[in-house]
Amino acid sequence: MRKPLLFLLHFAGGSKYSYNFLNPFLDKFEVKAIELPGRGERMGEDLITSFESALEDTVEQIRKHLTGSDYIIYGHSMGAMLALGAVNELGKNNEGPKAIVVTGNAGPGTYEPTMRSHLGHEEFVEELINLGGFPIEVIENEELFEMFEPILRADFKIAETNYKFQEIQIEIPIYTVMGNEEKNNEKIRNWEVFANSTLESEILPGDHFFIHEHAQKIAEKIDYSYDHNQVLQN
Repeated sequence: MRKPLLFLLHFAGGSKYSYNFLNPFLDKFEVKAIELPGRGERMGEDLITSFESALEDTVEQIRKHLTGSDYIIYGHSMGAMLALGAVNELGKNNEGPKAIVVTGNAGPGTYEPTMRSHLGHEEFVEELINLGGFPIEVIENEELFEMFEPILRADFKIAETNYKFQEIQIEIPIYTVMGNEEKNNEKIRNWEVFANSTLESEILPGDHFFIHEHAQKIAEKIDYSYDHNQVLQN
């Protein structure tokens, strides 16, 4: 029997390898890690700097892997926003997933506009340290950081794009998790604005990258999102 598909959408500065820490717990799924241009195996391609372009690229990659099997999408931070947009676009042709799991993000409309992509070098580094999750050894290695900085700035610019999220209403369940030290975690139920179906939320200990401390728990949430959807359908 063919396994359901799981598409993983990375966070700002991430790549298809960003969720390798989850792989040991995802045996139920055929995992497809989506990667934006300009990093990892797509290093030779130009970086994308708008949400619309990133969304178009993400949807195109997902469509390439669709086999008729059920699937779900998981995204963290920037990946959560791309997940919402992808569900909306794919749903227009009845190609949407059965559910989405989003972490590290209280959803569109809950954050004050930021312009991290335009910060000077020192301020940019300070912002990365404050956000957490980015390896300090990379920040301290001038040659390595010189390679990663353009990727991070491009992804922050994607996240800063003013996209028409307010027009989105999706018909599938949303499962969302945030860290208790994250900004706006108290607004986690904001995802209800975009859901015409089930919304379940949970707060776990940790900062913006709490997912690294709760790999098994996040994988269990992904498993649950699929299993619970099967129950809802029946």
